[in-house]
Amino acid sequence: MSAGGEGAPEALWKRLASHGAAARNRRIADLFAADPARAEAFSLRADGLLLDYSRTNIDPPSRADLLALAEAAGLARRRAAMFAGERINETEDRAVRHVALRAPEGCDWADAGALETLARMRAFAKGVRGGQVQSPAGAPFADVVNIGIGGSDLGPVMASRALAPYHDGPRLHFVSNVDSADFADTTRALDPARTLFVVASKTFTTQETMQNAASARAWLEAAGLEAPGHFVAVSSARDRARAWGIAPERIFSFADWVGGRFSLWGPVGLGLMLAIGPRHFDEMLEGAHAMDRHFLSAEGAGNMPLMLALTGIWHRQVMGHASRAVIPYEHRLARLPAYLQQLEMESNGKSVAMDGSPLARPSCPVVWGEPGTNGQHAFFQMLHQGSDVVPVEFLLGKRGHEPGLARHHLLLVANCLAQGEALMRGRSLEESRARLAGKGLAPDQLERLARHRTFAGNRPSTTLLYERLTPRTLGRIIALYEHRVFAEGVILGINSFDQWGVELGKELATSLVPILEGRAEAEDKDPSTRMLLEALKQPPSLV
Repeated sequence: MSAGGEGAPEALWKRLASHGAAARNRRIADLFAADPARAEAFSLRADGLLLDYSRTNIDPPSRADLLALAEAAGLARRRAAMFAGERINETEDRAVRHVALRAPEGCDWADAGALETLARMRAFAKGVRGGQVQSPAGAPFADVVNIGIGGSDLGPVMASRALAPYHDGPRLHFVSNVDSADFADTTRALDPARTLFVVASKTFTTQETMQNAASARAWLEAAGLEAPGHFVAVSSARDRARAWGIAPERIFSFADWVGGRFSLWGPVGLGLMLAIGPRHFDEMLEGAHAMDRHFLSAEGAGNMPLMLALTGIWHRQVMGHASRAVIPYEHRLARLPAYLQQLEMESNGKSVAMDGSPLARPSCPVVWGEPGTNGQHAFFQMLHQGSDVVPVEFLLGKRGHEPGLARHHLLLVANCLAQGEALMRGRSLEESRARLAGKGLAPDQLERLARHRTFAGNRPSTTLLYERLTPRTLGRIIALYEHRVFAEGVILGINSFDQWGVELGKELATSLVPILEGRAEAEDKDPSTRMLLEALKQPPSLV
């Protein structure tokens, strides 16, 4: 078995299964009735964040065994190995050092190359924002288009929207999908002479990204412009980027120890830095670094990423809830659920342990969500009355950025708090009957309607409360979830830092291109694929 990452012993899992069985017949509200101090006892504060997990069915004995689970899995040892730069990504023989991307000079885990690249990014961003770095025609850049996919897109998109109040540089846009509509719709209103493209691809071979980059070059050339002067590369493949035509001083590289979904903190965040400026970008790094230090030093139930991870383990592996809803009551965090989908599902969506043996229990849940209050008018019906219990993670800021619209925020806060309470409390059949009494209904009709208006309740949720969504706050939140995913992976005994599951589809797509172009036959394809290929050859039908 590999050194580290062996997961937790079965004896603890069995004890937790017993706790879970007892919890199925226990109401969360009863835990509050039994312990008036429960809200404080099952919450924690760290660097301006408050994590409340009291509205779950975790009680003191189950929490103690969850903490023992993390200890037995060797989390402290594995965590120290990550910060020390050891090669904990064993299936790819790589270190995992995204924490070095936000470590300041003098920090034990800082990296000289990352600091040098960050300094180059700052200088370039200041030049673009100040108008000194211009297009070959001598025009300042008014728009920046980030071309990437996966980790080279989801993180910057999410952070860009989250930090909209801090945008004071060129307008920032994103193209990720190889669907032509994405590129066409994004560039339709842009002036080619004043547009800068950031091509983000670690290998500079990503099919979707390089096709969009080629279309961007053709778009510039069609406008009679010198295309290379409108490009910047974010890539580890410097030779490929240079061969593509990008000047060496406009290539920003990062090491192979930075996974795509953990890469926002370095050159992948260049577009964001251009939009919000180096100072605010640095504040985001500072927030993430503060969470790194907390994760590394805080003990037991005082460690916020650990407790968020253990709550996730309780809900998925102990209680068997197959999905988790992330509901930010913060409109500018609209893309956070999608970002967390990749962060968790690409990291921990595995079925084998570190040593290659089958996992003994389910891995990560399906992660999904939308911002509140919009979600209340879409899928909250299922959260409250559906047959499956879905744990909910709420995020809420105390204050917004629009003081002149204070009542909007008051209503937002009221709705967030109400939903957590309603999920836990529910409404009994007796309460529903009482609410319908006096309406002149026949007894059988009253009974039928009362059943439709009954809420089972006892549905768990957590709430992450923060002061205001600033760059520093965003950095803390993202790092919190990164470390949560790492901790869950260690407890499950899996490698959270490879993603072999995305490879097969890429390989098959590559093999289909020559068939679609008419340069190859489809004999080795399955009958369904062959049928669809034949249908694609048919003349267009009238619509």
